[in-house]
Amino acid sequence: MNNKLFVGNLSFSVKDSDLQDLFAQFGEVTSAKVITDRDTGRPRGFAFVEMGSQAAAESAIKGLNGKDVDGRQIAVSVSQPKPPRSNNRY
Repeated sequence: MNNKLFVGNLSFSVKDSDLQDLFAQFGEVTSAKVITDRDTGRPRGFAFVEMGSQAAAESAIKGLNGKDVDGRQIAVSVSQPKPPRSNNRY
């Protein structure tokens, strides 16, 4: 299993440090990044968190998936690799 987690349905007020603190209760957090719109810089409502071990990642999923954070029920799952993009437009 991948140690990188997808965190969805986040409140737009959640910061990287908030995620770091939230996930730290389940183990070492290697990185926590709220994804922002490249044009406006505003949060897009999701993030990626990388845990230090597979056990910590599994524990975080069990402990946080469906939990209420800032009035929103967050979704936590294993991050799936981004599919390769095609250069063909047709």
